[in-house]
Amino acid sequence: MWKSLVAAVALAAAIGSTHAASAVNKDAETRTLIVTEGGSKSDLALAAGETVEFCPNGCFVTLPNGDLEALTGSETVEISGGVARIK
Repeated sequence: MWKSLVAAVALAAAIGSTHAASAVNKDAETRTLIVTEGGSKSDLALAAGETVEFCPNGCFVTLPNGDLEALTGSETVEISGGVARIK
């Protein structure tokens, strides 16, 4: 019984501590972010109205205007009117 309780608490703590940054595209057209994580770059295309989670362990993201931002994994990137804002 005691081992089951300890395992359940450990699992809940692991699940609860998992965070990822999210990006939401409020525009009517697809927008692309460039994500650099662990030295590897990838394009993250967001369709109109789409929300995605990414960057669970911190990363760099290049915004549509070319600005480079460092994310820790808890932020939200909101794109509206072609402009990205970090919240």
